[in-house]
Amino acid sequence: MWGISRMPVSVCFVGFVSIAMEAMRNRYLDLLRAIAIVRVVVYHSTGWVALTIAFPAMSVMFALAGSLMAASLDRSGPMAVERRLRRLLPSLWAMSAIAVPAMLLTGLAWDWKILYWAFPVQDPPANGWGSMALSATWYLRDFLWFVLLSPLALPVFRRLPRLAIATPYAALVVITLFGLTPHAIVRDMALYGGAWLLGFAHHDGMLRRLTRRRLAGWAAGLATLGAAWVLTHPGARGYDLNDIPLGNALWSAAFILVALGLAPAVSTTRPSRLVTVLNARALTIYLWHVPIIVAVTRIGEAHGLPVRGAAGIGWRFGVIVALVAVAVALFGWVEDFAAGRRPALVPGARRRRPVAAPVSPAVGQIAETVHT
Repeated sequence: MWGISRMPVSVCFVGFVSIAMEAMRNRYLDLLRAIAIVRVVVYHSTGWVALTIAFPAMSVMFALAGSLMAASLDRSGPMAVERRLRRLLPSLWAMSAIAVPAMLLTGLAWDWKILYWAFPVQDPPANGWGSMALSATWYLRDFLWFVLLSPLALPVFRRLPRLAIATPYAALVVITLFGLTPHAIVRDMALYGGAWLLGFAHHDGMLRRLTRRRLAGWAAGLATLGAAWVLTHPGARGYDLNDIPLGNALWSAAFILVALGLAPAVSTTRPSRLVTVLNARALTIYLWHVPIIVAVTRIGEAHGLPVRGAAGIGWRFGVIVALVAVAVALFGWVEDFAAGRRPALVPGARRRRPVAAPVSPAVGQIAETVHT
């Protein structure tokens, strides 16, 4: 009657799965991203080394971004780069509009490199307090490069997936064993490039096609190598993975294999409002939490308050969370604007119509999984 009877059954099925995936809004990936952003804030607030091992948040965030970037490229082609940048940069511009004038007024010399605050393909310049308070912007620099390179990297990955994934890890081994000191961008491409490509593998269904036995074997092997390197090569802060790049990359690869390799294809549970808010405001939280931590700590020290130990961590963490919530209320709407959503003080209100979003893993892979 409505023309559905003339459609092939497979098309109807794939369409049904696509609608289901859009409705779930990649809920499992959203949950991982929410945990990652909370872990980052807690780690920077407390300095607890064990958190880097329990949940290697930055590698997980790059893997999730790689999966969604592959989905965007499949859907929009090279235009996906423009869309990713449009989502990424406005929140940085909002912070730069405050931070850059403040640094210029407190001693930062004017230089053309200040333009990197608008498009950070290199580390933008900062003065003394800005170097610490704005240090987390390295993530946006690396993210930007991964996005720009993805239209070239994805076809190479699909042609030679194993070699592509192995390349950044091999490069990191060479850098580490030979004591090389490459540019920070090159170093981070080696450190996090494998995670980004594992995100490609997740989107393409490669991880789901691995048997549980092979998945566990690869994860166990990588975790063993990573743990061995960490235990024998502790950094300045002991076993903090941030100070041990090779151990970080290997341990994180094992974690990603398990977290994404065992990811559910379809979820029927409703996402919690907290997970929705954390995802819709992840970039705002990430950009503003470090300046807030630095400011709270320095003000506490100036007034003779404890900033270390249980008491210092306790009061600081409470104040940090409250001020991050204020920052989200003041600047979070920029993420809505960048995403083409109606600005909201607290995101997550139910929509009357589903909004199209990149689906990862790919619909074809889910359909194959469900069908078999």
